[in-house]
Amino acid sequence: MVLKKITTFVLVFTMICPNFFVTAFAAKKNISDENTVISYVNIDWWKDLNDPLLTDYIIKALQNNHDLKISSLKVEETVENKNLTRAKELPSIGVSAVPALYKLPSLTSSDGLISLPLYANYEIDLFGKNRDKTKSMDKLVNISKQKERASYISVVSAVGSTYYNIVKTDKLIELQNQIIKDRKEIYDLMKLSNEQGLVSTADTVSANKAYIKSNSDMIELKKMQERLLNMLSVLTAESPENSHNFKRISYDDLVNTKKIPDCIPSKVIESRPDYISSEIMLEKTGLDIRAAKKDFLPSFNIFGILSFNSTEFLRKMNWTNSLAVLAGGAFLPLFTGGSKIANLKLQKNRYKQAFESYKKAYLVSLQEVNDALCDLKLDNDKYLKTLESYKVEKEDYYYTNLKYKEGIISKLDILQKRESLFVTEKRVADEKTQLFIDQIGLYKATAGSDF
Repeated sequence: MVLKKITTFVLVFTMICPNFFVTAFAAKKNISDENTVISYVNIDWWKDLNDPLLTDYIIKALQNNHDLKISSLKVEETVENKNLTRAKELPSIGVSAVPALYKLPSLTSSDGLISLPLYANYEIDLFGKNRDKTKSMDKLVNISKQKERASYISVVSAVGSTYYNIVKTDKLIELQNQIIKDRKEIYDLMKLSNEQGLVSTADTVSANKAYIKSNSDMIELKKMQERLLNMLSVLTAESPENSHNFKRISYDDLVNTKKIPDCIPSKVIESRPDYISSEIMLEKTGLDIRAAKKDFLPSFNIFGILSFNSTEFLRKMNWTNSLAVLAGGAFLPLFTGGSKIANLKLQKNRYKQAFESYKKAYLVSLQEVNDALCDLKLDNDKYLKTLESYKVEKEDYYYTNLKYKEGIISKLDILQKRESLFVTEKRVADEKTQLFIDQIGLYKATAGSDF
């Protein structure tokens, strides 16, 4: 009987508060699923590079990178903050048990009393103030999702750039080994010629210095390779101890299949996370202003209490021994020390800041896209010129080698010419891989768009 009365009270109260069943259990868990993550980074863009090893590193980073997990947890945090705000739209219901011992003035004996009050309170959102605050928090959820998307794009871009720098370093180390070998041979020949009085001591010392420097340059290249491998291990959440086992494509197998676009449509900017975030922030601050204005309006509350009182525990808990109250009221603060006016001015100020940030985000987006496209085009021109220079250097070395075989020039001359060829080839390797990194830069600037 008691349970039936309590259920009836709750049903009546929630009928008066219709938003209860509409929103009380409607909280969504806005966690990014696998399909969402894949769409964040446009995985097909990476697959078009035709390097399964790189694609595997990208997927591993998406699954294990700690920064990405933190960004996803921040989305969850923002969702829960929104749920805290939404709770103000819902009624609050509670129950308590109050045992009491009392003595009346006309009696000498005392008696016991058991009370089971059920409380309920609900603020009627007549003007939509609480709803606006929930919508404002929902905008923050969307902003946090855009920040999460930006983190994913940034991490996979870092994985790609690091990977290609490792491939480049592998090639540079290979060429540097050849340079060291040739400079050692040059030094030995110069030393022998010096002993025979054919070359000066100064020339021999210069050859030795060049040989020592080539070894020093090798140390720098190995240090760079070590750092890049460690960086890739962190990005993919692997132990640095396994970094030397990382597989990668050979530099000689690198083929850039992506075309360089003549121009980028301006609509690409609309897909950038920072631009979308600034636009959403502008909408949020508009909602905050509207909620601040509604704070000046009165609030309306419905209050209910249903209490069962009995001197015998649960035996006389019936409607005869119950107390039921259902009341409503309005409250309008007359003086708050100027806090509401200050809050309204504060929200208007934040709106102005958001508007300026929105305009700045558009210009910065234009600049970054244009810079990335400019870098790609000019570096491609530079690479073609260097490649042309390398072909000329290679041809020159071919004819120099013929002269050496015919005995026209010395071995020292052919070794010096070959070193010049290796140095030019190092420039080619550097600029070729730079084109891949520039492509990734354009990918990042356009938020992974396919134009």
